[in-house]
Amino acid sequence: MSKPRTYAGRDIEVSFDMSKCIHARNCFLKLPHVFDPAKRPWVQPDNAPAEEIAAMIRTCPSGALTFTRHDGGAEELPTRINRVTILENGPLALQGNLEVAGEARTRATLCRCGASANKPYCDYAHVDAKFQATGEPSSDAKQEGLEDPEAVLKVDPIPDGPLKLEGPMELTTGTGRGLGQMRRAFLCRCGQSKNKPFCDGSHKEAGFTG
Repeated sequence: MSKPRTYAGRDIEVSFDMSKCIHARNCFLKLPHVFDPAKRPWVQPDNAPAEEIAAMIRTCPSGALTFTRHDGGAEELPTRINRVTILENGPLALQGNLEVAGEARTRATLCRCGASANKPYCDYAHVDAKFQATGEPSSDAKQEGLEDPEAVLKVDPIPDGPLKLEGPMELTTGTGRGLGQMRRAFLCRCGQSKNKPFCDGSHKEAGFTG
């Protein structure tokens, strides 16, 4: 697994972790004069105001891009509600006060097709695997309420099994429709569940490893 690379500017320092990147291209499409893969170095943090760069990085769904301010500006804070979004034919997108496999994060994109070589993170393998799963599932999940929505959401991949999520969270469809507020969930990451996004034990029959 590659180590994050750092690109230092006068007012902001940008870090990039290639192992987390899902190539959503938010960075290039929004700030091509700062983030251009055709140039070396591909990140030019002095080519835009620090706040503009920070605002763009906050939209990076995978968390591959992070920043540190040197101008006294605000650092990134977790969103007020932990959110787990089900993406059509793709991964799970998480935002909030996260702890993923013991690592503190504010953003993460996690595999649910079972084919990633970088589990639990998505590496876009779902495209070659032709993974198909709706981003608008129905759900009868209980509305448990979020008394402490800013508390840590712990996300742990169970060996050869599902993702175990513990902590306050709101599960939403890809378009933002609420599926439920809950404090515990087991979400499929083998790609075989008949009740996606939830685990139904299919990983056992499928011989899923990871």
